[in-house]
Amino acid sequence: MKEDLQKSLEILKEGGIILYPTDTIWGIGCDATHAEAVSRIYRIKKREDSKSMLVLVDSEDMLYRYIEHFPDMALEIIRIATKPTTIIYTGVVDLAPNLFAEDHSIGIRITTDSFCGQLIRQSGKPIVSTSANLSGQTPPAHFSEISNDIKSAVDYVVRWRQNETRKGVPSSIIKIDLNNEVQIIRE
Repeated sequence: MKEDLQKSLEILKEGGIILYPTDTIWGIGCDATHAEAVSRIYRIKKREDSKSMLVLVDSEDMLYRYIEHFPDMALEIIRIATKPTTIIYTGVVDLAPNLFAEDHSIGIRITTDSFCGQLIRQSGKPIVSTSANLSGQTPPAHFSEISNDIKSAVDYVVRWRQNETRKGVPSSIIKIDLNNEVQIIRE
């Protein structure tokens, strides 16, 4: 894992794209503050750039740095969640502007994966995490289901956990507005 971390850090610092395991499914990622890298992910996935992508952070402290008005309910949901949960926030700051949805919202998840956590901590920046598939296709349940088109389009493919056969499942997605109104997008 150490070699994968070092190589991934180099790629992210250069504005590159990695294919990596997360606490849910395999993801395509980049530095979430790097607009050009974000644009490249949209092109790799053949996805409209009007659709937002989610971002991973390593802690509550990092989350606070990117949310201008933090809804009270969000912390409660994060702390009681029994599976990985992405929360869609409004009023997000200091991330690449092409990550946001039309209403200036974005999904952010505190990762529980050790590789992702170390990568984010060592880079000091959040990372994009979008499923490792072309837009409209089913997200891969494990590494062996990722298409060669995706694998060849990124700058680095993490080797750690490639042989796992555990079926990855996407996170729950919850939207919380500034009035603490909660909307479940995906359970």
